[in-house]
Amino acid sequence: MSGEKITEIKNFLNSWKDGVIEIGRIYLDKGDYVKQADKFLSHHYAFDTEKVLFKPTFTKEVIFRNKKDLAMSYFVGGNVNEDKGFALKPWQEISLIEMDFIEKNELIVVMGALKFKPHELDEVTIVAFTFLLVNVDDSLKIKAHHSSPVT
Repeated sequence: MSGEKITEIKNFLNSWKDGVIEIGRIYLDKGDYVKQADKFLSHHYAFDTEKVLFKPTFTKEVIFRNKKDLAMSYFVGGNVNEDKGFALKPWQEISLIEMDFIEKNELIVVMGALKFKPHELDEVTIVAFTFLLVNVDDSLKIKAHHSSPVT
């Protein structure tokens, strides 16, 4: 895999992390965090152009969120009773602590771990993730997302 592709993947992951943090920042500032979440989902997930498989980190009642409105509910609350808004925690910092990937034909599989630090709290949560990325209009987007807490 070329250095250019590695940089593209890391830039995408940084954009995803920053996007989650930004939703929470706008929520704290009493801004339009729902609009920001919609932009985040459109920018990072392929919901607008194709089927997406999404298994968020903290789900029990409705395990999969394979439609954009259900993903929105997970990130900011809404359509599903168990959803309190993952991005509304809010998160102060999200750090990539491990990552590897495979590129095969038109698909990129990225697997790794992220450390989530909440705003104004000392606790951290480690989450293992797998993203299947596709190229849509010259931008990487998530076609499949599976994540779970590391205990």
